[in-house]
Amino acid sequence: MEATIHKFEDVLIEKNEVQKMYVNGEWIPSSSNVTRDILNPANNQAIATVTEGGAEEVDLAVEAAKNAFYKNGWKQTYARTRAEFLLKVADKLEERKEEFAMLETLNNGKIYEDSLVDVEDAINQFQYYAGLATKPHGQTYEVPDEIQAMVVREPIGVAALVAPWNFPLVMATQKMSAALAAGCTVVVKPDKQTPLTLIRLFEIIDEVGFPKGVVNLVLGSGAVVGDALINHESVDKISFTGSTEVGKRVMKSAADSIKKIGLELGGKSPNIVFADADFEAAVDYALLAIFAGAGQICSAGSRLILDRRIYDEFVDELVSRAKEINIGPGWLEETEMGPLISKDHMNNVLDYIRIGKEEGAEVLCGGHQILDGDLKEGNYLEPTIFSNTTPEMRIVQEEIFGPVLVIQVFDTEEEAIDLANGTDFGLAAAVFTNDGAKAQRVIRKLQAGITWINTFHPTFNEAPWSGYKQSGIGGDLGTYGFEEYLYKKQINTALEVKPSGFYKG
Repeated sequence: MEATIHKFEDVLIEKNEVQKMYVNGEWIPSSSNVTRDILNPANNQAIATVTEGGAEEVDLAVEAAKNAFYKNGWKQTYARTRAEFLLKVADKLEERKEEFAMLETLNNGKIYEDSLVDVEDAINQFQYYAGLATKPHGQTYEVPDEIQAMVVREPIGVAALVAPWNFPLVMATQKMSAALAAGCTVVVKPDKQTPLTLIRLFEIIDEVGFPKGVVNLVLGSGAVVGDALINHESVDKISFTGSTEVGKRVMKSAADSIKKIGLELGGKSPNIVFADADFEAAVDYALLAIFAGAGQICSAGSRLILDRRIYDEFVDELVSRAKEINIGPGWLEETEMGPLISKDHMNNVLDYIRIGKEEGAEVLCGGHQILDGDLKEGNYLEPTIFSNTTPEMRIVQEEIFGPVLVIQVFDTEEEAIDLANGTDFGLAAAVFTNDGAKAQRVIRKLQAGITWINTFHPTFNEAPWSGYKQSGIGGDLGTYGFEEYLYKKQINTALEVKPSGFYKG
């Protein structure tokens, strides 16, 4: 505990020190002099003040990135040189990982152990893409007519990278590391509520000495800075992680100039538990699936699809254990679930709980804001579980993005699959059963991009992160995420130069 509190004190930012943006190798304030207080969701106290950018800063950043790519040679930089930059970032982030983890906890609210895992993932992403940058990835083909046919990959250009508030650092670095390894230049926009770890990462970017304009950071709201980036004529690629509603607007805006897009959007992920599953493991992961990160994870298992034969026993154990989850600030070692990101978001989740009750669902536990002691100052909700749901209910169909689980019941394998696929989303899904053939049979019929058998939530930087249906287009991570930032160019060379012979005259 003492070590954790010590870290907490060490990462605090001086209240009179306004955090700036990083554009063309310089730290700059907003031209409008507008600032924003950044709040700690555990107590809603201001922990930093940041400058608030606008369209002017977006223009400066995009122009800097464009010049760095097209005029100043980043496009032609050797892959090994790009890899060396990424490895330097990884090394310096490794040296400061506890500091970054605590700052993430203060800004986002997640428990310290989860924040530390995120920072370690970010380090691994820079290392992984540094390695991938130098690997050959061209192709040649045996074709007729004495032609040498080959494909080369070239960086797309200026990439606008928009990161969410639930994974402020790691979902930005998975985009940054892939784009930079591919040879793109980038303009990064964190969520307006959670910019602090990215600001600190750009201290490392500055120290490492990337050429001016290659890596830029613009702060501000999605409505102003986000829209300016998405609509900017010199942005060649947009990678956005956020809600499906906003993703649709990004897609529509990108259509005007046919920008390349990657969208990682919402989810309403099913977790199917069959009667033959390992009971203790299935209960444990059902809790982890929804209550990790206070349910503020796009791949959260927010729908428990439960075999009727074990319903009573399973639900009794699930509810009993949900009531025992230790809730509090993320920097305390005993905390198992932290606060929601903001009062507004907490009230939105409470609205869904009210809607669920009005729709006729039964609350088995939770359903209220926690107003005990010091927790009343933060954005804390009780772990909430609904039963007696029907497929058409809004709490079953819509992403709540909080610690709210809805239970659906099935009698047959086919019914479980139909329920699981019965929303507009398709990000993640899980199956719990000790029948290996059934597990494979069911998982292959689920419309989801990230799936698990007898576990929930583990993912790896080497594997793609992408969704089906309205959960997204394209994706991040792995070689697939690298390819998102590359054009594929076909080059055909005649091995014997002579007239085509097509024209007879």
